[in-house]
Amino acid sequence: MLNGVVVLDFSHYLPGPFASWRLAQLGAEVIKIEPPSGDRLRPFAGGKLFASYNTGKKSVALDLKTDGGREQARRLAARADVLIESFRPGVMARLGLGYNDICRINERIIYCSISGFGQQSDRSLLGSHDVNYMALSGVLAQLVDKSGRPVHPKVTFADFIGGMAAAERILAALFARERTGKGAHLDVSLVDGLTAMMAGHFAIEHGGGPKNGLMELAGEVVCYQLYETKDGRYMSLAALEPHFWRQFCEAVGRPEWIEAQWAPARPGEAVYDGLVALFREKTFSEWSAFAETVDACLAPVLETDEAKQLFADDRIRHLVRLQPDGVWAAAHGPDGQWGGGVSPQVNEHAYLLVGEE
Repeated sequence: MLNGVVVLDFSHYLPGPFASWRLAQLGAEVIKIEPPSGDRLRPFAGGKLFASYNTGKKSVALDLKTDGGREQARRLAARADVLIESFRPGVMARLGLGYNDICRINERIIYCSISGFGQQSDRSLLGSHDVNYMALSGVLAQLVDKSGRPVHPKVTFADFIGGMAAAERILAALFARERTGKGAHLDVSLVDGLTAMMAGHFAIEHGGGPKNGLMELAGEVVCYQLYETKDGRYMSLAALEPHFWRQFCEAVGRPEWIEAQWAPARPGEAVYDGLVALFREKTFSEWSAFAETVDACLAPVLETDEAKQLFADDRIRHLVRLQPDGVWAAAHGPDGQWGGGVSPQVNEHAYLLVGEE
């Protein structure tokens, strides 16, 4: 889809590389610009995290602190379609590589600046990371335990949602350029996507409703709830529609629960206590098998290894390929390209600078 599109990626860690990885899997040529020491993500988890989101890319090492390095970067940018950077606001401009600088040599450039709080805001120059963005956006307050204490997420939602938002904006800008012939400077912040996700919550609270969004989706009713199994695992029940709830109740032999679909999910409530006891009668494996035979929006809560194996099969969607040298994931579903192959070594593609001297 993006064959012939050249992306110059100066970003580190996850948001920018996740965005450019998604573009690479759509066919773009992504040239990763790294310092001689490499992307700061490389050392983590023995390089596995870096490899997961940098396959299909090329690597060129440049020392942007030197005149020569900056000049080589400008020459590469002169023939690029897209430039992605995630430095603190103002850094690229001080290096002579800001949007205005690049636009003078390539007016068609789609220049995407990814930052925590945007290029110009009261917090633009303050350092932050994923859990900070989740905290400020209100998302983290939605992920709490029974005591109301925020639960520390094990997925960096702001990074990945921000990366997807950046890729989305880049694709829209490329489409617009086909019509207008003009490039654009995209100001993408990591709170953008999270705040957009909270739009419904904001509207409900602003109208006098609860702070946790829809009661039906907030774990407060029996038909939309997590239940513990006999062996300490969990099942997710999401029978919101009456026919799904009815089919579940009939399948477990409790038709008297059908009229109690919206009963509160709290101890002391008869139907909730009954469901808690019911799920503890069978093991995780038994409930998982049951979920395959009854159309009631019931699914097991899988661990990483189990989910990996599930999507390595083709029973649902073939989204993971298991290889001796690692795991390949499909960035855009089975119809898209695979994130396969090895990630680049630092400066592996230095030959791209030949002729740029």
